[in-house]
Amino acid sequence: MSLFRRRRGAGDDAGAGRADVLLVGLGNPGREYAGTRHNIGFEIGSLLSSRWELPKARERYRGLITEGRIRPGGPRVAILLPQTFMNESGSAAGPARGELKVPLENVIALHDEIDVPFGEVRSKLGGGVAGHNGLRSITAHIGNDYRRVRIGVGHPGVKELVHPHVLSDFAKSERPWVIALCDIIADNAELLVKGQDATFQNKVHLAMQAKGFSDSKEQAPND
Repeated sequence: MSLFRRRRGAGDDAGAGRADVLLVGLGNPGREYAGTRHNIGFEIGSLLSSRWELPKARERYRGLITEGRIRPGGPRVAILLPQTFMNESGSAAGPARGELKVPLENVIALHDEIDVPFGEVRSKLGGGVAGHNGLRSITAHIGNDYRRVRIGVGHPGVKELVHPHVLSDFAKSERPWVIALCDIIADNAELLVKGQDATFQNKVHLAMQAKGFSDSKEQAPND
């Protein structure tokens, strides 16, 4: 995966060597994993790069990274998509965070979460990894007190099916939820950059409701 063409805009002063916030979109590299539940962090990271008109990503820190301001005079961000496979995400996030001098609480992991209802988003600082190997790797490299944006991708119902579930594509009936949710996250992501996580989470929730998607306790139908 690569991150977009070079555009003029908010990212034009990229390359200054540090960032206010590091967003780490989690996923697996390779075309065979594109569009899977486990790769929703990649999907959102790429969308944010496009929305904020950041430069084309370059290969560094065992990942693809782009840096720049989200708007003229705005906060400076870096978006990293580790190319290490999920289980080694921290070996990309750790060096990136260190060289860019990002405070730990300003590292934000964007990741799939089976324990959050489908189509919902939860944001939190620290906490457990809940069996997520990408988070486990990041925690091993930088510690636990980074922020997580947990994106509900549905639960298969039994533990034995979790691995094939997260490596599967979203069902056709689920894609409208996913597209809407990614767009709404991107619409409100500046709140995350500013550290206003509770407001971000609330706005995403209300916007999904306004678009007619359940808040809910009910799952999107599967095909």
